[in-house]
Amino acid sequence: MPKRPILCLLLVAASAAAGDSTAARLDAIFSPLAGARSPGIAVLVRQNGRTVFERGYGLRDLRTRAPIDARTDFRLASFTKQFTAMATMLLVHDGKLRYETALTDVFPAFPAYGRAITIRHLLTHTSGLPDYEDLMGPGWTPTHQIQDADVLDLLERESHGKFAPGTSWAYSNSGYVVLGLVVAKVSGQPFERFLHDRIFAPLHMRRTLMYVNGVNTVPDRAYGHNRQRGELVEADQSATSATQGDGGVYSNLEDLARWDDALRTNRLLKREEMRAALTGVKLLDGSAPHWPAEPGGDNLAPGKPVSYGFGWFLDPYEGRARMWHSGSTTGFRTAIDRFDDGLTIVVLCNRTDLDATALALKAADAR
Repeated sequence: MPKRPILCLLLVAASAAAGDSTAARLDAIFSPLAGARSPGIAVLVRQNGRTVFERGYGLRDLRTRAPIDARTDFRLASFTKQFTAMATMLLVHDGKLRYETALTDVFPAFPAYGRAITIRHLLTHTSGLPDYEDLMGPGWTPTHQIQDADVLDLLERESHGKFAPGTSWAYSNSGYVVLGLVVAKVSGQPFERFLHDRIFAPLHMRRTLMYVNGVNTVPDRAYGHNRQRGELVEADQSATSATQGDGGVYSNLEDLARWDDALRTNRLLKREEMRAALTGVKLLDGSAPHWPAEPGGDNLAPGKPVSYGFGWFLDPYEGRARMWHSGSTTGFRTAIDRFDDGLTIVVLCNRTDLDATALALKAADAR
């Protein structure tokens, strides 16, 4: 009797059993966290370009009670920065921009302290730009939101940065808002249109967009929620929710699987062009950067070493190389982790009482 067909069947059965076991472990992590009447989570796990787990838990909003699924669009918050970085890199690829281009070359009216700030500094959080959130005075609200042009105006009123460019590292939403403005100025297109034409449309990310109120609408939109007095209540917008380059993209599991494929296959940029994005920045003295010593704000790990490229953290996890980013804003927590063994995990939450970053790593451990 031929043995190969029997062996093949046994291998297929063993593979299916392993897949079922992995799905059960992953489901055990997420299913207790969101019920049929609560905001929830969308989870994507891929291995070498193949989706092995994709599931939604809970509701995208409490008014319609529509369930979360693979097409539900979440505000990505700082997860957006990888798209802003890619847009910038595409302009470098086009020959319209250089990483050593000075900020004042793009915006000649910017004060003198911008002469030493380069595009590379903005991409790697080594620019020293002041935090625009610290410069905002009273009057900005969820219904009167600060816009990108307002951020630039605030920065142009300052006479100096937090530190000399390249001498230190501090996570900078200001830098990525400015990068979005740079892309718009250099390309001659609104930032949201450039993202659509050069990234989202070519990759068939049909339901992903940079949300601009009054210009476009978010399909199957998840609304954000915060926990207040023990209850989850809608809290979808803040005074800073309208800025773009630092956090304005909405996306979903279905499209982010396509994004993962594009990164895996170098669809938008060649491997050598991506190398700069995936190389941790060094300071001018050749040393590795650290998070600022003082806690607060977006400082995730005060005083600890940090590795950051262009729109990606590059810190390893349990000895495993990875590129990752998280997002945190009113009503939302998000995370993406891509490991060098081909594992990708995306966790999107439309509630702030869940830690998307920790959950993504818990899912990685379950694999």
